[in-house]
Amino acid sequence: MDKLRKLLNRETVLYLIFGVATTAVNYIVFYIMYELAFGRGNSLTANAIAFVAAVIFAFVVNKMYVFESKSWSLDALRTEIPTFLAARVGSFLIEEAGLWFCEAVLKLNGVILFSLLGFQVDGITFAKLGLSVVVVILNYIFCKWFVFKK
Repeated sequence: MDKLRKLLNRETVLYLIFGVATTAVNYIVFYIMYELAFGRGNSLTANAIAFVAAVIFAFVVNKMYVFESKSWSLDALRTEIPTFLAARVGSFLIEEAGLWFCEAVLKLNGVILFSLLGFQVDGITFAKLGLSVVVVILNYIFCKWFVFKK
């Protein structure tokens, strides 16, 4: 029980809450781009645009609320922004590679898993969900140990 308390401290709980919010931003933008703007054959472009929107949101909430990095000085931002972006680009490339594999090799974009109220969930959407779990874990590690270290 003591290990669970250490794991679920204020920082971790806030990271999970804002991680869910960041993921929501990512998914909403991804859905709009994938379903409405570009079409189902272009998950990589839709994912790239969703990534940019989510990274901007994540930087602000992680800096202010999760890791409580209070300084907005140029010196602080010169360190935090590049390391944050590098970490996010790294996890983004992992996600992009996974999506590419699922779309180009496994052809999951043509597999409809279920449809509810006109909303269809295909294999790419499901793959993105699984990849998101990996990305959230990696991003927490990167932020805690490299970006907003105390």
